[in-house]
Amino acid sequence: MITGKPKLYLNRRGLLKGAAGIAGLSASGANLAFAAGPAGRKLVVIILRGAMDGLNVVVPYYENRYYAKRPNIAILPPGEPGGAIPLMDGFGLHPALPGLAAMFNKGEALFMHAASAPYKERSHFDGQDVLENGTTSPLGTLDGWLNRSLSALNLSPGAVGVGQTVPLVLKGDASITTWAPSKLPQADPETIDETLGLYINDPVLHSALQGAVDIGALIGDLSALGSGYEQLARAAGKLLSADGGPGAAAISFNGWDTHAEETSVLTSNLVNLNAALLGLREELGSQWANTAVLMVTEFGRTLAENGTQGTDHGVGGASFLLGGAVKGGRMIGSWPGLSPVNLYQGRDVYPANDLRTLFKGVLRDHWGVDLSALNTSVFPGSTDVSPTENLVY
Repeated sequence: MITGKPKLYLNRRGLLKGAAGIAGLSASGANLAFAAGPAGRKLVVIILRGAMDGLNVVVPYYENRYYAKRPNIAILPPGEPGGAIPLMDGFGLHPALPGLAAMFNKGEALFMHAASAPYKERSHFDGQDVLENGTTSPLGTLDGWLNRSLSALNLSPGAVGVGQTVPLVLKGDASITTWAPSKLPQADPETIDETLGLYINDPVLHSALQGAVDIGALIGDLSALGSGYEQLARAAGKLLSADGGPGAAAISFNGWDTHAEETSVLTSNLVNLNAALLGLREELGSQWANTAVLMVTEFGRTLAENGTQGTDHGVGGASFLLGGAVKGGRMIGSWPGLSPVNLYQGRDVYPANDLRTLFKGVLRDHWGVDLSALNTSVFPGSTDVSPTENLVY
């Protein structure tokens, strides 16, 4: 039988995919042998895939053109039924995000509007590549900036990818691990022990399977973690806050391509996102104070709604930084406004802010990645892109 406190020793890029789900065990905690983040600091990267509509999430309710161009789908001003939650300076948050609004008001969240990776062609696949590979072109490199940050800090394995696929931002030479909720029935403890016994003379497979069992024991009953975005976020929080847990996690939340019926689709997604962010904070517990969460999307959407009460692919969007380590309660970057002369190609929010400035500021000041490494190896050829200052404590 498996006895004692679970331990995990990982020295290869991934676990047996999905194997964590076989562990129908309970445990109060696990001693995970990851490389912890610098000074115990945690970093979470959440990618909202599909191009979240920043204008209906961080609402410029003072802008008349916002309402003129979106007669059916605009979020009403604060005080109106279903109106935005006021933040600052004429901006409000979608009413489905009260948890995130509370973090903002507590000084634990900030937003950057009119933000984009250095990409303006409106293709989901290429946009996500540029967002995650840290270069200026879709095929600029086949690894990701978060993985290269791990290499710069010699953290191995220092991160976990939570979800069915490893995101590009985590791919590379630095060792990482993965976890995904299993769709298979849970095995009983005897079957797990017998399977471990089969691999007792194969140290690589035995270690991987033991690690999967230990992670499954740590995460416990999946039904207790909610569903959808919340389940993934809570699982990440459990792993990050465990004894010896990793310094970073990357999570993808899909479904943000709102070409039609945006009001209902976006509201549903944001309700789930709100639950996920609250769940992540709860599972992190005391580690929340040491955590920074980057929440980004590949690009924004058009200012004008389309004929199916949705929006089409745009450029400038909204991104967030939140966590107990964040100096929040404010907007960072430049806001170009929505006047015709300031729109990109007459249709999109102008991408006034390069997301690499946000990434660099967090990696330098929260994790201690050297600026020369950020300029050359983490974000190649980006010497002219300066880190955002004063983001974290």
